[in-house]
Amino acid sequence: MLKNDITDIFFDLDHTLWDFETNSNKAFEKLLDKHQIPASIDQFLEVYEPINRQYWVDYAKGLKSKDEVKYNRLIDTFKALNVDVTNELIEILANEYLNFLKKENTLMPGTVEILDYLKDKYRLHILTNGFLEVQADKMTNSGIAHYFEHVITSESVGKLKPHPEVFRHALKQAGTFPHKSFMIGDNLQSDVLGARNIGMNAIHFDPEEQSDIDFKIIPKVKNLIELKEIL
Repeated sequence: MLKNDITDIFFDLDHTLWDFETNSNKAFEKLLDKHQIPASIDQFLEVYEPINRQYWVDYAKGLKSKDEVKYNRLIDTFKALNVDVTNELIEILANEYLNFLKKENTLMPGTVEILDYLKDKYRLHILTNGFLEVQADKMTNSGIAHYFEHVITSESVGKLKPHPEVFRHALKQAGTFPHKSFMIGDNLQSDVLGARNIGMNAIHFDPEEQSDIDFKIIPKVKNLIELKEIL
């Protein structure tokens, strides 16, 4: 596949361009402090992070609803920490967390440089499994919204990546074709293999070098600037 054949690039947002871990930790630190929750940020995150990951896995499989992810991950975390929190406070915490989260603006290293490099060569889009009500604000508050022609959320499709319908909808929205497009994301299953399964090109963003997939089969980069060598 030659660079000249490619017209459109779809990026995942969280963990790919927008530093979700850093921003989420900052949001929770503010939340725990505001409500005087009797747990340190380190104690909270140690329990919360694996619970949250499992909720998102189940959400992607259709086993959990959006509201279950939003609220029950906190209920389970506080239960494991033996911290009594009322249902009313859980609702407040869940909503305030998302409000704090979307105001944080730390990007992954190299994000602005690579978007500046790509913006005049390709049409850029976001394709994300994140919640519809916060993704656009994240991009605006971190100063990258203007790079993208379309922001497509799986939630608006009614399915989640890696479902083929999500990618087909994104291609239709962008007015392009699988063989003329690249999907770039950190999740091998949801972003990379999901895109490949409908004929799109894909690049795995793997900053922790956790994937052992053959680079000859699927291109892989450790940092975003390495995309210049491919695109």
